[in-house]
Amino acid sequence: MSLQDDRSVETTKIDLLDCTLRDGMYAVDFQLDEEFVTKLLTRLNETPVTKVEVGHGLGLEAERTGITACNIDHRRWGELAGATLSAKPWGMFAQPDFTRLETVEGLVKKGMTFLRVGMEPDRVSDHLDYLRRAAEVCDEVYLNLMKSSATPVDQLVDSLADVPDAVTGVYVVDSYGAMLPGAVTEYVSAVRRHFDVVGFHGHDNLGLANFNSVTAYEAGASIVDATLNGIGRGSGNASIEAIAGILKLTRGDLFDYQELARIAEYAHLNMEAVREDRTMQVLGAVIGIHSGFFPLVERLAEEFDADPARLMETAVEIADHSPRKDDFRSAAARCCPA
Repeated sequence: MSLQDDRSVETTKIDLLDCTLRDGMYAVDFQLDEEFVTKLLTRLNETPVTKVEVGHGLGLEAERTGITACNIDHRRWGELAGATLSAKPWGMFAQPDFTRLETVEGLVKKGMTFLRVGMEPDRVSDHLDYLRRAAEVCDEVYLNLMKSSATPVDQLVDSLADVPDAVTGVYVVDSYGAMLPGAVTEYVSAVRRHFDVVGFHGHDNLGLANFNSVTAYEAGASIVDATLNGIGRGSGNASIEAIAGILKLTRGDLFDYQELARIAEYAHLNMEAVREDRTMQVLGAVIGIHSGFFPLVERLAEEFDADPARLMETAVEIADHSPRKDDFRSAAARCCPA
C-alpha cells in the first residue's frame, strides 16, 4: 500500500480486535490450559468483537529464537481457533526474523484470515519483499510499526513510501506505553492521510491505553487492539471491556460491553499473571525502553552496581534509534567504567 494523496481522516467503521490470547500470553509465560482457551474463544465468538488474534505473544515460530515456547503450538492454535471461531475472523502475529511464510501459508489453508507483521519503522525497507510475499499467501496483512514513538512522525511516514499496495493497513504501536494522547493523534492522523486503514495498539505503563485507544479512533484509526481485563505484556494492554463501555457512552453499544465485562472476569479468574516489576514499567515508559529489555537492564545493573534508570537513560543517549542489546552493554560500561 504505497503512499497516496492526503485523504479525509473521517472514519465510519470501528473494528475492535481482541488479542488476549496473543499479547496476554506473555503474562502467563506462554502457558494456558486448552479447555480454558476453548471456552474463552467460544464466548468471544458470540460477541460483536470484530477480530480475534491467537498464538505466541512474540509471533509465529518465536520459539526458533530460543524464547519460551507456548505449550500450545501454532498448529494447535489454528485447530482451536478454527473449531470455535465460526463467526469471527482469526489471525496471528509474525516477525520476519523468525516467522517462515510457508508456515503462514499452512495456517491460511486451515482458516486463518489475517496476519499482522511486526517490525520497527527503520526496518521496513529491509522487509518489503517479506511483506509482498506475505500478502501473496494471506489476503489480509497488516504492518505493525513496533516502538512507533521512537521514530519522529515524519520519518515514520517516509519509511512507508514503498510498502506494497497489497498490505491491508498500518498500525501505530505504543510499545512503551508512554504516548500521550496528543502524540497518538499526531501519529495516527499522519498515517491516515496516506493509508485507508490505520490501527492502534496501546500498552498501559502510564495508565493511558484506554484513553489513547479512543483517541486513536477519533484521529482516524478504524481498528483498535485490546485484551480482556487489559492482560498483556508488562503493564498490559488497553482493556477491551472498558473500551466497549466508553464506546457505549459515546457511540452506542457496538460490542456488547456487558458480555465483554463478564468474559473479562472469566479471563481474570483463569489467567494467573506472572508478577511484573512496576518500577521498571514506569521507568521504561518515561525513558523509552521496551519491557523486553528489562531483564537485561536488571542483570547489567546488578553486575555493574549501576542505577537502572541511569543505565536506561544512557542507552537511549547512545542509540541511534530505539536501544538494542549492545547499547545497554555500552551504557553499563559508560556508567561504571573500570
